[in-house]
Amino acid sequence: MSGAGFFLIVIAFGFLYFVMFRPQKKRQVAQIRMLNELAVGDEVVTAGGIYGEIVGLGEDDVTVRIAPQLDVRVARRAIASVTPPASPSAELDEPEEPERTEATPGT
Repeated sequence: MSGAGFFLIVIAFGFLYFVMFRPQKKRQVAQIRMLNELAVGDEVVTAGGIYGEIVGLGEDDVTVRIAPQLDVRVARRAIASVTPPASPSAELDEPEEPERTEATPGT
């Protein structure tokens, strides 16, 4: 095998590393960091799409309150993300409707 062919193979593997493996590793590290930083009171979304608030932490599980007086125990790894808490003023404000413009005929 020529030196140029070997060099192309090395370049191809380098390209695959930077395009596929490196971003995946970054996502894994970010997910592990997020799971390790969970705290009581955090609002989370599970992998199944259930929103709730953490009320208890265990070694491998998390207790999530999904409704008043309804707590569920889920695996820690099933927490997909931590959602930012909704601001109270955002809930009270009604969304503004865009102004309607009427087209004038004949223009």
